[in-house]
Amino acid sequence: MTDAPTLHTERLTLRAHRLSDLDDSVALWQDPVTVKFITGGQIQDEQAVWFRILRHAGLWSLFGYGSWVVADRKTGAYVGSAGLLESRRGIPELEGCPEIGWAVRSQLAGQGLATEAVAATLAWADVHVDAPATRCIVDPDNRPSIKVAEKCGFHETARVRNGEIPLILFERNRGG
Repeated sequence: MTDAPTLHTERLTLRAHRLSDLDDSVALWQDPVTVKFITGGQIQDEQAVWFRILRHAGLWSLFGYGSWVVADRKTGAYVGSAGLLESRRGIPELEGCPEIGWAVRSQLAGQGLATEAVAATLAWADVHVDAPATRCIVDPDNRPSIKVAEKCGFHETARVRNGEIPLILFERNRGG
């Protein structure tokens, strides 16, 4: 597979990233509320976001899975990003299974959109990704993302570090 399939939920469309998503993606990754727990609080400049979009396209090409733009199903408005990664973070506990990640515009937080996008990603992965489990890492202070992980069937398996940043490693068995 070289292209991301389009997925639909009740409120969302998950679709491939487009070049025209750059401005919305930059706004997402430059929002201090969004990046507080994801990038160690570091705002991403336009080049870093550009490379992020290219990485998403490359993951689909190389692995047959990747991340989607999450958009409002009715209006098409940009909501955020969700999907599967091969991030090579140097965290041994992440190796051997795809990592799932998500980010929703801070103005839209608390509406269940991240949970809906993650659930759609996992339903797709259960059918199309040959892996025994999916893993994610969450900052221990990021209660909203911990709740998303738990609602989607993940359970804590370890406490790890990404450099100086403490993280909780969660795992969900395929079909789980």
